[in-house]
Amino acid sequence: MSAFPFEISATEGAARTGVLKTPRGDIRTPAFMPVGTAATVKALTVDQVASTGADIILGNTYHLMLRPTAERVARLGGLHRFMRWDKPILTDSGGFQVMSLSKIAKVTEESVAFQSHIDGSRHVLTPERSIEIQADLLGSDIVMQLDECVAWPAEENRAREAMLLSARWGARSKAAFGTRDSQVLFGIQQGSTFEHLRRESAARLIETGFDGYALGGLAVGEGHEAMCEVLDYAPGLLPADRPRYLMGVGKPIDLVEAVARGVDMFDCVLPTRSGRHGQAWTWEGSINLKNARFAEDDEPLSPDIACPASSHYSKAYLHHLVKAEEILGQVLLSWHNIAFFQALTAAMRAAIAEGRFAAFRADFKARQRIG
Repeated sequence: MSAFPFEISATEGAARTGVLKTPRGDIRTPAFMPVGTAATVKALTVDQVASTGADIILGNTYHLMLRPTAERVARLGGLHRFMRWDKPILTDSGGFQVMSLSKIAKVTEESVAFQSHIDGSRHVLTPERSIEIQADLLGSDIVMQLDECVAWPAEENRAREAMLLSARWGARSKAAFGTRDSQVLFGIQQGSTFEHLRRESAARLIETGFDGYALGGLAVGEGHEAMCEVLDYAPGLLPADRPRYLMGVGKPIDLVEAVARGVDMFDCVLPTRSGRHGQAWTWEGSINLKNARFAEDDEPLSPDIACPASSHYSKAYLHHLVKAEEILGQVLLSWHNIAFFQALTAAMRAAIAEGRFAAFRADFKARQRIG
């Protein structure tokens, strides 16, 4: 039995809404987790992040182990105290960043060895070391197994090798994690876009037994339609009574379509990355505040969202800040985008609970001018 009870309160088709209960607070699902890469959600204070309605944030093992180091965070009281966030934190395993950011990465059965993208220093990450960093040093609430995520497109043999290695590393991660009263461990399904590999991955994960299950290896370049084709079957291969987490996703339409297929949790850097580049997400799609047509637009971005950045500032003012390259523009747009993603997941939770998610989904797709 998991240390974190997961209660599903309503379903509509494959979509579901519920609560993952943790000692640091409830996580309402569907849930979007803002990404706090280096112990900060970029451009925002933790109070601003909390004000959007976020129940949980994500921290990056790879970045924190390199700077300021996990040992230093531990000496300073753990990640929650270090960044002054008292709600739940999920940490990724570091595997994806090792493959995508490090200068040189060598994968063996035992570990992945790599050079830091910061200073070229050499490091070794094993499943056991990843668990130590996340659970013991950073003190995260939800810990992820170390896995190997292959680039897309992937040859079937290469995808199978990575899936099997991830399964073996998952078993080692579980053994290192053991049983804990106030932390849980999620396994990660791999298999690229090959259904039979995803099925085998799910079976191996279930045999090991985890507190939650993630879908990895998506949002790596395959595109929205290909991702949805995988999501047509992949979430249903994972236990229905545990949370399902789609890693690294994504655009608002991706979230809606994934929820329709049974996914509960998401994370993505998109809201803050977009905000830093003058882009805002709204119920009508994304808009670029750099465009001259907003120069005298006195309307706010989203007056219905209870966030100052969404409802208190005009598009004209935001356009001015972006064009003048004022830091406040990046702050306000990042704040609004996080608030919008939280408003979107809240709207989906309400729609599922009230039995109108299909209508919400159709309306959202139409308003976003997508298919």
